[in-house]
Amino acid sequence: MTATGSTAEPPLARTGVDRAAEERSIPGVVDTARADAATRVLVLSGDAAPLADADRLDWVPVDEVPDGAEWALLGRDADGGALLAAVFAGSDDTPFAAPAGWAGLRSVGGSLDAYDSSAFVEALSLGRWLLDSRFCPACGALTELGDAGWSRRCPVCGRQHFPRTDPAVIVAITSASDPDALLLGSNALWGADRFSCFAGFVEAGESLETAVRREVAEESGIDVGTVSYRGSQAWPYPRSLMLGFFAEARDDAAARADGEEIAAVRWFTRDEIGRSLAGESDVVLPGRASIAHRLIADWHAGAR
Repeated sequence: MTATGSTAEPPLARTGVDRAAEERSIPGVVDTARADAATRVLVLSGDAAPLADADRLDWVPVDEVPDGAEWALLGRDADGGALLAAVFAGSDDTPFAAPAGWAGLRSVGGSLDAYDSSAFVEALSLGRWLLDSRFCPACGALTELGDAGWSRRCPVCGRQHFPRTDPAVIVAITSASDPDALLLGSNALWGADRFSCFAGFVEAGESLETAVRREVAEESGIDVGTVSYRGSQAWPYPRSLMLGFFAEARDDAAARADGEEIAAVRWFTRDEIGRSLAGESDVVLPGRASIAHRLIADWHAGAR
């Protein structure tokens, strides 16, 4: 599947850290890295990471990490030094004080460079699995970590388990008749002034294109014609891979909210979207870390 339009990658899809996947099978690779003074660690507390400043993560040496973390190999830096994740369950007390405080991926992911953003989304995606999947889903036994934190093996039934990723489509709906109109929806759980693209999980046995057409019809009442792929990025809330699309409405007048998940739908003009992106409107659009923001910004810029 080929992406169309803008060549800018979604913010959490950029290439940064060398994951060094071939090293995960080396026995004791994490322990070896923890004994190396050159190793740097990204610590997570829940979904928050420490910041060195507003747009840069605070990587720390191993000896500054408190006890009790789940550890995993993230990869290697440009100089060959090991990069580890040390993951803690979220709490009111962060593991240590950071120069610029702690922040979640949603709030700072779009401001980080490719290196830090790729490390953050990798660590958070893997870290949630490390904390939430300690027990074998087949027999309930406590599992043993393997592959430098990237797999679990059940010592009772012998099954091997890996981090799960759930594909989901996210769609910006364009008009077949008005090039300056974009349809967005407001989720029933949000405030009335917040709008975004339409999204949903891919069902069993379903193609991405079929999922786009089904989700758009269910949430907005729109039957779409042309569907074009834009790009993808991980979204670890809790374990999604978001696949972004543009879809063209066959009949603009058919737009209506489903009244359950979606409380309102609205056609926006290009000028209205521009003001919202610039923070000059009461309408709240998705944050910069999300692929929804990229879809909307690309459409506004005329790239799709």
